[in-house]
Amino acid sequence: MSLILLRHTRPEGAEGRCYGRTDLPLAGCFAGEVARLIDELPPVARIVSSPLSRCRLLAEAIGSARGLPVEIEPGLIEVDFGRWENRAWDDLPRAELDAWAADFFAAKPHGGESVNDLATRTRSTLDRLSEGARPLLAVTHSGIVRATMALAGDPKGWGFDLGFGRWHAIDWP
Repeated sequence: MSLILLRHTRPEGAEGRCYGRTDLPLAGCFAGEVARLIDELPPVARIVSSPLSRCRLLAEAIGSARGLPVEIEPGLIEVDFGRWENRAWDDLPRAELDAWAADFFAAKPHGGESVNDLATRTRSTLDRLSEGARPLLAVTHSGIVRATMALAGDPKGWGFDLGFGRWHAIDWP
């Protein structure tokens, strides 16, 4: 185990919404989830976090409890959904959703990042971060987790589902 991926806790207003980089506030269950995570996470040598507050606040709480500083890593931010940001999935143009489904890895009908862009950014970020102390706790988002699992050759890959406030340990080269 050299990398622990921790998805942020539940944000307020996320249900049915394409929120990617939108900085949603934390849900009321945050304190309880933090307490659980502080108890259950294995020891780590280093903590890095996406700059979005739903990750940063969680990383800072864990870092404070563990006596570790938190490094903010822009490369761990969620996928950029462009003009789809903070809109209800049901309100997105059907033609744009169909274009994305038809070419899932390369299409970016929203004007943001493609899945390939996300994977490239994720690999570059994790390769750079792996040069430091390990195990590394990366507090991040579902998109980064899925990209990491796909890049690591996990059979679930892009379908890997890590719930809010859940973590998964892997060996990253």
